[in-house]
Parts: sequence; structure tokens; C-alpha cells
Amino acid sequence: MSTAMVGAVAALLASVLTAMAAMYGSRGANRAAREGGALNGYNNLTDQLQEERKELRADLAAVRADLAAERLESARLRLLVQQLGGSP
Repeated sequence: MSTAMVGAVAALLASVLTAMAAMYGSRGANRAAREGGALNGYNNLTDQLQEERKELRADLAAVRADLAAERLESARLRLLVQQLGGSP
């Protein structure tokens, strides 16, 4: 084999190996992009759930305060009825 023939075969092999490396690299990049998208979606859902939970805690605190006020008013009215000679 001549030197030119060896150089041509080497160039052919190098181009095939370069193409295979590029395909493998793009597959890895695509996989990383998909996984990154999934993680971003998971993080967004987690943030939304935490915000909803915070709002529900605030709503629950308001409902508990209303219930406490209603119980206090009920106790006040029972006492008033008893003071007026009735039975609650």
C-alpha cells in the first residue's frame, strides 16, 4: 500500500469515527435536555403545591378564628339567657 492510500483510508476512518461521536454526543445532549425539562416541570409543580398549601393554611387559620368567635358569642348568649332566668 502506498502512503497516499494509507492516508485516504485513515481519513475515511476518521470521518466515520467523527460522525459516530457526533451522533453519540447529540443523543446525550437530547437526553440531558429531556431530563432537564422533566426536572423543571417537577420543580414548577412543587412550587405550585407549596403556594397552594400556604394559601390553605391561611384559609384554615381564618376559619378557625371565625369558629372561635362564634363559640365565644354562643357562650355569651347562653350566659345572658341564664342571667335573664331562662335555661339554655
